[in-house]
Amino acid sequence: MRILHKGRQSEKTLFFKYYKWLLWFSFTLYFLTSFFITNKPIPLSKTRVSASKSSVASRVLFESANKTKPKNPASFKDLKIYIYELPSEYNEDWLSNERCRNHLFASEVAIHRALMNTYDLRTFDPYEADFFFVPVYVSCNFSTVNGFPAIGHARSLLSSAVQLISSNYPFWNRSQGSDHIFVASHDYGACFHAMEDRAINDGIPELLKRSIILQTFGVDYKHPCQDVENVVVPPYIPPESVRKTLEKSPLIGNRDIMVFFRGKMEVHPKNVSGKFYSKKVRTEIWRRYNGDRRFYLQRNRYAGYQSEIVRSVFCLCPLGWAPWSPRLVESVALGCVPVIIADGIRLPFSSVVRWPEISLRVAERDVGKLGRILDDVARTNLSTIQRNLWDPSVSKALLFNEHMQEGDATWQVLDSLYNKLHRSYRRRSRVSIQ
Repeated sequence: MRILHKGRQSEKTLFFKYYKWLLWFSFTLYFLTSFFITNKPIPLSKTRVSASKSSVASRVLFESANKTKPKNPASFKDLKIYIYELPSEYNEDWLSNERCRNHLFASEVAIHRALMNTYDLRTFDPYEADFFFVPVYVSCNFSTVNGFPAIGHARSLLSSAVQLISSNYPFWNRSQGSDHIFVASHDYGACFHAMEDRAINDGIPELLKRSIILQTFGVDYKHPCQDVENVVVPPYIPPESVRKTLEKSPLIGNRDIMVFFRGKMEVHPKNVSGKFYSKKVRTEIWRRYNGDRRFYLQRNRYAGYQSEIVRSVFCLCPLGWAPWSPRLVESVALGCVPVIIADGIRLPFSSVVRWPEISLRVAERDVGKLGRILDDVARTNLSTIQRNLWDPSVSKALLFNEHMQEGDATWQVLDSLYNKLHRSYRRRSRVSIQ
């Protein structure tokens, strides 16, 4: 009986061993078959870009282990974006400069991060993509003297990236780049220079003139540096810095500063280039209102300046070299009414952020009347403006999150791109076949 029992046990063990082996083989065959059916082959010559060591590092850097994948919003339907996995010298290597990911120009990094983590909109099959995102960081290098992004390398880096993707993939050549997206998150956007006269002289690089540029620069008049398909995006403010400030000082709290500005205000604004900084607007503010008890004006840097914004009723947002300023986003996010002094500025996401209802515009020529203008607003409709400004959806639309949230800045970018689907080669091909 014992011998018979042992024999049966041995047979049973053998049966389970073969069963497990058969089960493993079946699953392996299934997954391999699924892969080859759902993925169109890309020619072998293209694998040296996508399979590079830096590509793996790039995925590790940007893709977190967040298991709660956001749903593909119904408003975007089947929008798909393919992200080129470029060698690290085009993006990741620049992150060795810590300012690269946190500075006002860092939306180029933030948008890349968010798209990498937008699982249901991102595709790994370029043949099903509507748009192609080219992650080249050009604003990560900074001058320690004047704070400018040192972007002299931008044109050659962009040209090299386009050469790489056009020689390894068919997608650039078939559309001449019209469904390809770049970020230009510095002073004069697609012209890739920090000074306006040089930017205009250099113009938009020929190779990008058919592409879509996400840029912080925007004006409502004809300008050579926006003569390209573009989306105006906000300058980057780290959302965690806003959250920490609001934890210490609530949005609807004591605001004991009437008018606030901290930043560069030159007494003699003409710099070595021969140009007047801020068109002398900031200098005029300092001359007229320094010493006015209503105005809290500071020219020196202070790391904790957000704690001053959250205490302020009005925050001045005068132009610098370019018309836009990070103060636009910081003021809105911290509940301080932005006072925009930059003639002709085109503001981000104006179809969603009702700028006339949450901010004030003062013409550059009227800066001498600023005190009277703000007094009038304080006596009349200030509470209405603040009520509109403190709507959480407003600040959300201007802040980039590493994982896209409904209504945030990345969401607004995608919404803008969805309105440009006529540029999608895939969509146009589908229509022509029908």
